[in-house]
Amino acid sequence: MSGNGDRNVRVNGSGKRFGVRGSVAAVVMASAAALALTGCQSGDSSSASVSPGHVDPPSASAPSGSAPSASTPAADAPSASGVTTSPSAEPARSASSPAGDVGDVGADVTEAAAATPACKAGGLAVTAHQAAHRPSGTGTGAAVVEFTNTSAKTCRLKGHPSVAGAGNGSPGHNSPLAVTPKGSASAVTLAPKGRAWVKLTFVQVQGEGDGYCASGADPVVYPTLVVGLPGSGKHQVALDDGQFAECDNKVTATAVSAVEPS
Repeated sequence: MSGNGDRNVRVNGSGKRFGVRGSVAAVVMASAAALALTGCQSGDSSSASVSPGHVDPPSASAPSGSAPSASTPAADAPSASGVTTSPSAEPARSASSPAGDVGDVGADVTEAAAATPACKAGGLAVTAHQAAHRPSGTGTGAAVVEFTNTSAKTCRLKGHPSVAGAGNGSPGHNSPLAVTPKGSASAVTLAPKGRAWVKLTFVQVQGEGDGYCASGADPVVYPTLVVGLPGSGKHQVALDDGQFAECDNKVTATAVSAVEPS
């Protein structure tokens, strides 16, 4: 058996000697190398990770069908027909209906009528006849009053008429009828010999002979009526056939019209 110094020495096959301490150092170095290799591998994998607080931008492979951004108007998207439309500050106008045409024509007509003077009482001829359509009964029922421009100048008529039963040729004895206006009033322009009309519908007399009123009042008969229009005077007029028989001193009157009522 060798001495103490020889106990820490071994001889390998090549004849070299290694001490115990040398063997330990070799083991430590091998372990360090293994750890270094492991650290490199873990370092490589950690380098691909995202650091806290940092967001990578979207990759170029994002789907092309994603929603448009808020800065892109939705109307710029192509339509189903493939035509791209853009938003407009004003709605499109139809070529067949230019804006303002209707309003301009209406304004012209209104201004022209307003500029035409009202027909004077002395320049009008007024007649009356029974209307074709009237309430059932034995009285007059309804009458159409016709105004004719007998002057040499164009004039206008407008409004609903006033109506009164004539009192023996004296205006102080006239009996006003309560007028219920029907329809809206607009100006009617009459050239010389031009005509316009109003229709008067009375509360009809019922029964035979002298007749009776449904209200219980007595029927009233007027040989003539006094019919007036605003700005154009009052005119005493008789029926072309018969007299004005009515009840309750009430009448419904249309506004003056360029179309003859029936």
